[in-house]
Amino acid sequence: MEITQQVAFVTGAGRGLGKHFVAELQRRGVTKIYAAVRNPESIDVPGVVPVRLDVTDDATVTAAAELAQDVTLLVNNAGVSALAPFVKGDIDAIRHEMDVNFWGVLRTVRAFAPVLGANGGGAILNVLSQMAFRVFGIADSYSASKAAAWQLTNGVRLELAGQGTQLTALLMALVDTDMSAWAKPEDGWDLARPEDVVGAALDGVEAGVAEVYGDEMTRAWRARLGEPIESLYPEAFAHRA
Repeated sequence: MEITQQVAFVTGAGRGLGKHFVAELQRRGVTKIYAAVRNPESIDVPGVVPVRLDVTDDATVTAAAELAQDVTLLVNNAGVSALAPFVKGDIDAIRHEMDVNFWGVLRTVRAFAPVLGANGGGAILNVLSQMAFRVFGIADSYSASKAAAWQLTNGVRLELAGQGTQLTALLMALVDTDMSAWAKPEDGWDLARPEDVVGAALDGVEAGVAEVYGDEMTRAWRARLGEPIESLYPEAFAHRA
């Protein structure tokens, strides 16, 4: 896939990685960009088409797909993090997290799959996280939502193979955006540059790869998934010693 020839639709385009996706797609000279947000009046980027979209609302997702019938690249970037643990976290916040991070992706995929098929297949890029296959004992409801979206990505890859639609997952650790504002470098957190992560993701789409890893930590952890669970999370079994 040559990015320069694509018509892109980016969810969550108003800030964070979404805003960087819009900027990088413009830099690479795509044909058109639909910048999808809940409040399209907030989009102040020249040359894009603002679209009203709430990924938790079926009606706006359907309307967006009906409007953007020329899309060939769908970037599912919209996401939220409740920073909630399973046992004591706010259940409504966890439910909203799943509604955005999993159900929201499913809604847009289902709405745009026929559009992509009619336009030759195209590609879908799902913005996930290393927490799709890793937990920390904190903020793990986010892990669950991204794990669900990871399996969604794998399943849709199979389901849409016949129409020639390419599926790419972007997985990474912390990125220097609003969502990770709580993680301060001075406290020892290592945050990737969003422009680097976005560039690697679009390179991966162009190369047709199934998964893009935004940093070496994510790549290394992905390679460990075949290990026994006791090896991955030794602290969970320390009390047995």
